[in-house]
Amino acid sequence: MTIQVRQQALVYILDDELVTVRRLVQALSRDGYEVEGFVTAAEAMNRIAGRAPDVLVTDVRLGDANALDLLQQVISLAPQAMIILMTGYASISQAVEAIKGGAFHYLAKPFRLEELRQTIREALQAGQARKAGGVPDQEPAGSDRFGEIIGRSAAMQEVFKTIRQVAPLNCNILIQGESGTGKELVARALHANSDRARHPFIPFNCGAFSVDLVANELFGHEKGAFTGAVSTKLGLLEAANGGTVFLDEIGEMPLGMQIKLLRVIQERTLLRVGGVAPVAIDVRIIAATNRDLEKMVAAGEFRQDLFYRLKVVLIELPPLRKRAEDIPLLVNHFVSLVATQFGKPVPEVGGDFLEALATYPFPGNVRELQNIVERAVALAREPVLIPKDLPPDIFLTETRPVPPGAMTDHLKLLEQEHIFEVYRRTGFNQTETARLLGISRTTLWRRLKECHLIPDKK
Repeated sequence: MTIQVRQQALVYILDDELVTVRRLVQALSRDGYEVEGFVTAAEAMNRIAGRAPDVLVTDVRLGDANALDLLQQVISLAPQAMIILMTGYASISQAVEAIKGGAFHYLAKPFRLEELRQTIREALQAGQARKAGGVPDQEPAGSDRFGEIIGRSAAMQEVFKTIRQVAPLNCNILIQGESGTGKELVARALHANSDRARHPFIPFNCGAFSVDLVANELFGHEKGAFTGAVSTKLGLLEAANGGTVFLDEIGEMPLGMQIKLLRVIQERTLLRVGGVAPVAIDVRIIAATNRDLEKMVAAGEFRQDLFYRLKVVLIELPPLRKRAEDIPLLVNHFVSLVATQFGKPVPEVGGDFLEALATYPFPGNVRELQNIVERAVALAREPVLIPKDLPPDIFLTETRPVPPGAMTDHLKLLEQEHIFEVYRRTGFNQTETARLLGISRTTLWRRLKECHLIPDKK
C-alpha cells in the first residue's frame, strides 16, 4: 500500500502500523513536502531503488525487517538520503549505533509531531550542505529569526550575533536560561551553522537518569561489562563522533560523572563501561542549564574545572517577560504553525488577544506561549482570536477585570483542556488518547468534534 501527496522535498515514511503512516503522511504533506508512505520494507526498498527520497523516516522494528539491517542497503541505493529512525526506548542503543553507521538522527517514541518536523528540517538542511560540500547559509544579520529561533528584540538580536560569531569555532559553549527559553534550539542552530553540520547532533538530558545510566548512555559499555550486557554498545559521545553532543540540564549531572566528563573533554578519549582501551572521539560539547552554575561551584555542587571547560563561550537567553516586544511575532508564528498542523484556517490575531498576553509574566517562557496558542487555535470558534480564547488563569494573575465570557462554563472548559492536552501529548493519535482517557474512540471523536478539535475536511 502506498499513500502519496505531491509537493516539494520528497519524504518517505516507513512503519508497519497503517494508522501511524497515514497520520504522518497527512501531517507532513500539510507542511509542503511530497510524501509517500509504506507499511512494508519490501515495497519501500523497491520504491527507493526507483526514486530516492530526500528524507526517509522509518520505524526500527518493522513487520518484515529490521530497519537497522536495511540501513546500508538504503545508503547504497540512495547515498544522499537522510535517514531518521523512530524507536522505542528499548531500541535506543541500536538507533545510536545506526547513527554511527550513517543514519542522521533518531526520535524516541512517543514524540511530538513538531519534534519530527524540526528533525526533518534539520535533515534537509544537512543534506543540502552535504551536496554543496559546505555548511548551510546563515540567516542574514538583522533577520527576526535564526533557524527555529524567533525574535527581533535587542536581546535576541545579540543572541543571533553571538551564534553567528561562535558557530564556526570548534569551542565548547554553555547556554544559560530559564526553562522554556529555547536552549536546545540555540544548540541546534550552533550545530547547523558549523562545519559539523553533516555529522550527528545528539541531545542528552543529564537529569533524567541515575549515575550508572548516565555513564552507560554517554560512554557505552563493553560486552560482559555487567549482567545483561550481551553485546558492545556505543555511547552517545562515540555515536556523535564528528558532530555535536548537547548536554541539557548539565547542573543535574552527579559529581562523579562530572569528573569523567572533564577527562573526556581534556583527553578527547573515553572508556566504555567495562573497557580498558581508550576510544578517541571528536565531538563538540554544548551544555545548557537553568541553574546558576557559579553559585553551584561556590557551594561545592559543581566542579569549577568542568565549569570553565564548558563555559568557553556563554550564551544567556532572556526570559520572555524581558522581551515582550517579541510576543506578537511569536504568536503569529505559532498561530500559523498550529493551524496548519490542525488542518484549520489560520485565524487572525486580535489586538485585545495580544494585549491580554502583553503583561502576563510567562513563567514557562516561549514553550508556555506555544502551548497557550495551541489551545487557543484548537478551541477557537471564530475567525479572530480574542481574549475569551485564552486560559482563564492568565487573567487571575492580575486585578484587571476578566473579559466577558472568559470564565463561562469553567468546568466544561477544564474538561476540554484536559482532553486537548492528552490529545496533544499522544501526537493527536485518537486511539491512544481514548485509551488514556478511559473512554471509547467514538465518545472521544464526539467530544473532539464538540471542542472543534477535529479539523474540517478539505
